[in-house]
Amino acid sequence: MFYGFGSIIYFAILIVNAIAVLSEDRFLARIGWSSVPQPAANAGFGNDVYGQQDIGVKARIINLISAVRTLMRIPLIGINLLIIVFEILRP
Repeated sequence: MFYGFGSIIYFAILIVNAIAVLSEDRFLARIGWSSVPQPAANAGFGNDVYGQQDIGVKARIINLISAVRTLMRIPLIGINLLIIVFEILRP
């Protein structure tokens, strides 16, 4: 039971690491997934400037990638160090 749970944790950490090291200039901007906001064409009363009212799936994924890259870089260093030490000390 715990072997499967540990594998899920390792997989999640691996995915978060992969998202955290994505380069916005080299990779994300080339495929059109840059987090630079584009002004809405018809920003009027009731809509904010960047059209966040009816945000799509692609924009949500871009925001998630940006948030992971911003918020998880420092904690990932500690988590990765703990996993490395655990793997070295594990018999």
